[in-house]
Amino acid sequence: MTLTNISNIRLFSQQIAATKFTTVKDIVGCMGAMQAQDYAMVKWAIGTRLPNSTIETIEKAIDQGEILRTHLLRPTWHFVSADDIYWMLELTAPKIKASLKLRHQGLELTESLIAKSNELIQKALLGGNHLTREEIVAILQNAKIATDENRTSHILMRAELDGIICSGATKNKKQTYALLSERVPKSENLTREESLKRIASRYFASRFPATLQDFVWWSGLSVSDARNALEMVKSSFISEKIGLETYWFTNSFSIPKDYNNSTYLLPAFDEFLISYKDRSASLPSENFKKAVSDNGIFRPIIVVNGQIIGIWKRTIKGEKIIVETDLFRPQSKSIKNLIEKKAIAFGNFLGKKTEVKHNI
Repeated sequence: MTLTNISNIRLFSQQIAATKFTTVKDIVGCMGAMQAQDYAMVKWAIGTRLPNSTIETIEKAIDQGEILRTHLLRPTWHFVSADDIYWMLELTAPKIKASLKLRHQGLELTESLIAKSNELIQKALLGGNHLTREEIVAILQNAKIATDENRTSHILMRAELDGIICSGATKNKKQTYALLSERVPKSENLTREESLKRIASRYFASRFPATLQDFVWWSGLSVSDARNALEMVKSSFISEKIGLETYWFTNSFSIPKDYNNSTYLLPAFDEFLISYKDRSASLPSENFKKAVSDNGIFRPIIVVNGQIIGIWKRTIKGEKIIVETDLFRPQSKSIKNLIEKKAIAFGNFLGKKTEVKHNI
């Protein structure tokens, strides 16, 4: 197996090249969690893995609570299936909360203040109320709780990590928060060992080939916990050493024979790139800073035959979307035609006409 094989196989394991799933919830459930700090782009991350879906398909699943947006794993936004939110929070939240202690001290967010904020938010949301961030801020300010200097974000994140709130239904085109207990009744309790086993199985089944260090990065678990989790599930996988790294993948998978000119326009922060600590299989070091900024912003990427050959951006103007590409080096007309087809597919997903501009 080569690095090129690794990158192409990931297109399949990540449900990009092909999928058996037919619903938004199943796609997100298969992936375990999908990074969602760019709210508009993560809808395309799901949509590109779900044939014939539209943005309305994704938004309906969000509004109905089939998938939920919250902070877990690494302390950033993720979409997770409603079936997985409780056990995944219970597994990952303690480490995240511990990592935020110093920041909370600097913001003077004491445990008593957090408890008071949680109580106010819970009371306001009780009975199926879904409130926007601005509405919650007004409630906190009315109770003389400071919301400046990014305190609001940390108060809301803590309420998420405490399992009190999660994403609600869209209201007047704005995102809202809702009570997790009302959104998703809790149905099962997993032991910590069961949760570790489940998260390892989910990760390696949906992102193979991957290494232990990739799993540590994605999950936010300690190396010890991640190693124990892999140990519990490794009988379901096989491994192969490439250079100094050991890659794990399912024993039933075979390398596809024909993936020539497979082309994808993947969104910002897509799991295809962000899921791994080592991204060299699809992104050579000389192009890394073109795709990932110094402050950790993962730009939308153009992938051909498993390799990232450029980045793209979109501008919406009324009923038209302009997709502008920035290719790392000149490409053939046939490759540009394939890129344009994928750009049109993105426009169709949004329900808009597409115009494509190539910088090279």
